[in-house]
Amino acid sequence: MSGVEERMVTLDEADIRLDRWFRRHFPGLTQGVIQKLCRTGQVRVDGHRAEAATRLTPGQAVRVPPLPAAPAAPKPIPEIDPNTAKDLQRAVLYRDDQLMVLNKPPGLPVQGGPGITHHLDALLDALRFGADRPRLVHRLDRDTSGVLVLARTAGVAGKLAAAFRGRSVEKTYWAVVAGRPSPSEGRIDLPLRRTGGARGARTVAAERDDPEGAHALTDYRTLDNAGQKLAWLELHPLTGRTHQLRVHCVALGTPILGDTKYAEPDQNDAFSARVSGLSGKLHLHARALRLPHPAGGTLLVEADLPLHMRQTFRTLGFHAPPAKEPDRSGGG
Repeated sequence: MSGVEERMVTLDEADIRLDRWFRRHFPGLTQGVIQKLCRTGQVRVDGHRAEAATRLTPGQAVRVPPLPAAPAAPKPIPEIDPNTAKDLQRAVLYRDDQLMVLNKPPGLPVQGGPGITHHLDALLDALRFGADRPRLVHRLDRDTSGVLVLARTAGVAGKLAAAFRGRSVEKTYWAVVAGRPSPSEGRIDLPLRRTGGARGARTVAAERDDPEGAHALTDYRTLDNAGQKLAWLELHPLTGRTHQLRVHCVALGTPILGDTKYAEPDQNDAFSARVSGLSGKLHLHARALRLPHPAGGTLLVEADLPLHMRQTFRTLGFHAPPAKEPDRSGGG
């Protein structure tokens, strides 16, 4: 590209991040190059400096500076294994012309990263169903299963992303934890912050006056228990911090079964004793989402438990009702 140009943000790009806007228009640009262009003030939005994470509004003018030469053509995207595609299609719980909802299996990362080549984002072509490639609007941890929403157009992606950021989406998780919380229900109000970096990044509890701490709230209640050793919790995160539920459960004194990353050292012996004979996989499941549908009304979708949690429930005598059929009410 030889000179500077300005491009207008279109309606279907509402609420998209600036870095994602650049990757959409200039697929050859790396994240590092985009961040450098923003950091040095070469990229501007309506004449003002902007960060890579800035959300765009239709009608805004993005200054595009001279860009580095495009790298060599990327390697072709490998074809999706037909069996993998079928499994992913069977995981669809709800679909209309604007969005779809999956029951994400545990162990499948949502996006790539260091050492991660097999992830949902690379498999989304299997979920076109005759339309555009769907778009991610939120995330679940690699080892967390359950309800995950995909947008089927860029415009819908912007609306859904805004709903998640605005806390108008109600999230319900189920977890099996080591121990039994006291009291049996309540609210965890504990700020969190991120520490470390890249593959060593962790979420930790923060002091109230920590400038890097982020407000974090989780409502919980005990649905059942196996003596004092294990309990089935329903969790409602009222904020959306990374690994919030995992760290809050540790703070409650009841680490999530299989969550050896966050169990505190003084919990290790009790943790190991309580999980003996049960699956070592993470026992955290996104059971349900209630969200405003982009076309109006409200959509409620529930997801059944993954196999390892069903086996644990049977062993402990917990009785989980099957997921209800998706319910869209009040829509146009």
